Formats: sequence, structure tokens, C-alpha cells
Amino acid sequence: MRGPAGEAKGTTMAGNDLGGLLGGLLGGGQQGGGSSGGGANILGALLGALMSKGGGGSNPLGGLLDGLTKAGLADQAQSWVGSGENQPVSGAQVRQALPDDTLQQVAQDAGVSPEQAADEIAQQLPQVVDKLTPSGQVPTGSLEDIIRQQQL
Repeated sequence: MRGPAGEAKGTTMAGNDLGGLLGGLLGGGQQGGGSSGGGANILGALLGALMSKGGGGSNPLGGLLDGLTKAGLADQAQSWVGSGENQPVSGAQVRQALPDDTLQQVAQDAGVSPEQAADEIAQQLPQVVDKLTPSGQVPTGSLEDIIRQQQL
């Protein structure tokens, strides 16, 4: 059932699925974490968009971190993967690091402006990457499997 037909619908579905998984990861299983849920949905849309563009197959995390590194955010990205304190990034830095069409797609999928999407990504991404890389390395399996393992 894979193919170019229906790619946009698949992206939204993948984003929704990942958003739900990320919401559980960020919320620690708590109900009613409104801002975490919104941020998780935006991150899910981002990862779904990156997967649809071939950014890492079923695990776009490495491609996302590579993009941040190339945009001059290597220290921040490495701080999230490593065991030290997570360095923050700004929405403006996220806007510079992501391809414009990707950010536009994420914003449209989430029903927010590109600026809001970038701000939410900047707020949630350090925490998500930190939780998805407990061993200090980017895992190689499917992103959905990695998220499920972290929730156990």
C-alpha cells in the first residue's frame, strides 16, 4: 500500500499517529496535557512530513538532527542526544533550520501559522530528542517502535 498516490493523506495519518505517540511520551501518560498534546501533534506532523520526503525512512530523527547541525545548531542538537543539560533553541532558529515547504506543511497540518509551529517545535524538540536517545545515540529502528519502547 505504499506509493506516490495519496501521499498527502499518508503524511497526515503518519503525523497524527506520531503525534499521539509523542503526546504520550511527553505527557508521561498523564491526561489533559493541553500544550504537550499540541506540541506533540506539531512534532508528529514534522516527523511525518520528513518521512514523506525520504528523510530517514521510518526514522527521520537522524535526518532532522543532521539538518539542525547543518543550520549551525550542532551544539544544541548534540546536547539533546547526549546526557548533559538540553540547550534551548528559538523558533527563529527552527525556521532557519527547516526547509520552508516542510514548515508550511507542518503548520497547515496542525492548523497554526508557520511561526507558531516553529515556536512549538523549538519548545518541544529538545525534550523529545532527549527522551528518544537515552543511550546518547540516535536509534536506528522505526521511530514508532522507538517511541513505544520509551513509554514502557
